[in-house]
Amino acid sequence: MKKALLSHNPLFASLSDAELENLIAVMRQVDLPPDTVLFREGDYGERFYIVVDGQLDIIKAFDTPDERLLHTSGPGDCFGEMGILDPERLRSATVRSRSHARLLEMTKSDFDELLHRKPDIAFDVARTLCRYLHNTDKDNIRFLEEKNRQLAKAFEDLRNAQDQIIEKEKLEHELQLAREIQESLLPRSLPVLPGFDFGARVVPAKAVGGDFFDFIRLDKDSLGIAIGDVSDKGVPAAIFMATTRSLLRAEAKAGRSPAEVLQDVNRHLLSMNESQMFVTVLYGVLYAPTRLFSYARAGHTPPVVSNTSGNLIVPTMQSGQPIGILAKPELDSHVLELSPGSTMLIYTDGMTDARNNAGELFGAGRLYGEFSAHRFLSAEALCESLVKAVLDYYEEGTVLDDMALVAVHVRP
Repeated sequence: MKKALLSHNPLFASLSDAELENLIAVMRQVDLPPDTVLFREGDYGERFYIVVDGQLDIIKAFDTPDERLLHTSGPGDCFGEMGILDPERLRSATVRSRSHARLLEMTKSDFDELLHRKPDIAFDVARTLCRYLHNTDKDNIRFLEEKNRQLAKAFEDLRNAQDQIIEKEKLEHELQLAREIQESLLPRSLPVLPGFDFGARVVPAKAVGGDFFDFIRLDKDSLGIAIGDVSDKGVPAAIFMATTRSLLRAEAKAGRSPAEVLQDVNRHLLSMNESQMFVTVLYGVLYAPTRLFSYARAGHTPPVVSNTSGNLIVPTMQSGQPIGILAKPELDSHVLELSPGSTMLIYTDGMTDARNNAGELFGAGRLYGEFSAHRFLSAEALCESLVKAVLDYYEEGTVLDDMALVAVHVRP
């Protein structure tokens, strides 16, 4: 079997049977257990091997991130030729046994002695050297081509990622500008009205949102108060919100009822609303001398009032429809008398529709409980406390809806 293996090797193809027998006699048998490294890339080598049985992996860049399998040698294959042809040459790859393997080993001195006895073998050596160099060049070219392909793909991925980062930064910048614009549309300061204390907060679910509040000075004794909730979120809702707020300010005049103002705002929205969005609004007029709050409700949640004893008053709701979609929406109009020491809260449904990780609603009951418990706070501190309670209820979840609220406290 060993003689057959040698006779098929290009280096020894010209040897006679007797010479092959002599060669086998001087070659040493090497037994390798599985997963054993015979030699490593970069080692000096003066030995040549022929596989008798078993399998061995020829590995480039062994035990590095760039490790790759060149091929697997089996019975009859040989490796390490350059170790006997050019002993100063370093091993070009690592050899590791995949299974138990038996090898025949020839040293440089064994080969030199053979070459001395059989000079014709030099031609076989030359052919083997040419074949080795040719195969090495092909392997190197394939490796470089693959590396170039990987580098080209990495460059393309990097360029795409850079484009995405630039686009994301541009979008974030635009959203930040939109948020700054939206915040600039909201009242910069709370109103001053003798005998009253005011608070307000807006928390958008996204960078910008569709909930809003506004205070509109009508005359020295009258203050318009509005709160609204657009049917969408994000930039489209913010644009619709800004339009609604501007129309409210344009139509709100002293002497006009809240219902008249909302009907005129609705008429304007219908003439320009191509997005099919709508908005729920509560708009009312607070008249300081009598502490009366006259309001009209267009599909919005009603106000709630806490007296000094902590009792809550929620007006009975009549039908009320949002504005922006119907030619003549039904509005719910009421008048509330705010007693000294009482506090009125107006809010959007984002305050009550919050859900915790278990999917449970925050609900009006929890909001009313928080309101009653913190009724002695200033109007601004009350708003901060209620928003914090809702945000804490979300736990680690994402804020899903915009929130807005206005508090009006009547000083004792």
